[in-house]
Amino acid sequence: MVAVTLVVAAGVYTLSPWTVVAGDKPKGVVNTIGSPGVAIRGYDPVAYFKDGKATRGKAEHVAQYKGATWRFASAENKATFEADPAKYEPVYGGYCAYGVAQGYLVKIDPNAWAIKDGRLYLNYDAGVQATWAKDPLGYIKKANARWPKLIAKP
Repeated sequence: MVAVTLVVAAGVYTLSPWTVVAGDKPKGVVNTIGSPGVAIRGYDPVAYFKDGKATRGKAEHVAQYKGATWRFASAENKATFEADPAKYEPVYGGYCAYGVAQGYLVKIDPNAWAIKDGRLYLNYDAGVQATWAKDPLGYIKKANARWPKLIAKP
């Protein structure tokens, strides 16, 4: 990942790879960055467990949970989720697990994921996932400590 430098009338700003720009800010405990109102950018959370891969959900198979719309590849996956959503929802509301460990709420790539101890963790992209995979338990410990502060109401 590379930092980006912006030159605007008010000055020069450097955005870290974790910067969330205006209009794409975290809105709550479920990550809908990049797909307003839709969790996991429209991917099916059950498919990660059931099929072992990232699978796009369909508009005809949706459920509401924690203020977001969740999409599913099938009616069966939707029913599975509705029976136990806490089992299938991604950790840290679907924000990048490595980003949370670093103290940031950032978007994810639904194809950058891992299941650890029966929980789904998502990452910013494949490169970040590779870094996270080098010490998942260490990053999980850091993220668990930072998560409550990141989602606290100001």
